[in-house]
Amino acid sequence: MAANGTSLEAVLFDWGGTLSVYEPVDMLGMWRIAAAVLAPDDPEPVAQRLLAAEDHWWRVHVAAGDRSGTTEELIRSVAAETGLDVVAAAQSAYLSAWGETVAHDPCAAEVLRELRRRGLRTGLLSNTHWPRAVHEQWLAKDGLLDLLDVRLYTSDMTHMKPHREAFAALLAAVGVTDPARAVFVGDRPRDDIAGAKAAGMRAVLLTGRPVPPSDVTADAELADLSGLLDLVDSW
Repeated sequence: MAANGTSLEAVLFDWGGTLSVYEPVDMLGMWRIAAAVLAPDDPEPVAQRLLAAEDHWWRVHVAAGDRSGTTEELIRSVAAETGLDVVAAAQSAYLSAWGETVAHDPCAAEVLRELRRRGLRTGLLSNTHWPRAVHEQWLAKDGLLDLLDVRLYTSDMTHMKPHREAFAALLAAVGVTDPARAVFVGDRPRDDIAGAKAAGMRAVLLTGRPVPPSDVTADAELADLSGLLDLVDSW
């Protein structure tokens, strides 16, 4: 039972910094790999433009009501500005480089397995411009794919978290009609906690990540996923 007396039906998750382990990454270095495909004779200026374009992409899309988008759109915009081509190859190189950095929380699989053993549905909602297929490949590699009943990526959607429509889509996909019967676990106060609570869900914040703060109070805070089962059992 949840603390408010409502039985829980689902425990739902963010991906980056929640199911996956946060690792500091050289963002310019990642874009250099794409730039080396787009402009092999002089990649550095293109890498700088790609990084600036990504920063601009996030700011503009958030300001536009948390509109979503894709990696292809981002790279294609820079390629068009510079008169470059081979967008698909640049995207593939960029995403492959990211794949080398991805690691999931060592206890994620067991936590998901135990939640399902308790009869709870599981799901994922990730703010991302990366393609679904890439995320699914990474999840499958670490045995998490089949432990998540639904997996939603905002690159396939109109809006990103914290927009209410993103959370409504997640609840609908997992089959929960009363948001109070769902818990969302994430590491970003604005995207994950404020968004989930505005949608009527309970929210658990994973602390200690270098993410922007927000004036919102989670229903519970944990250092990592290892304490989640005890928390859910107490609810």
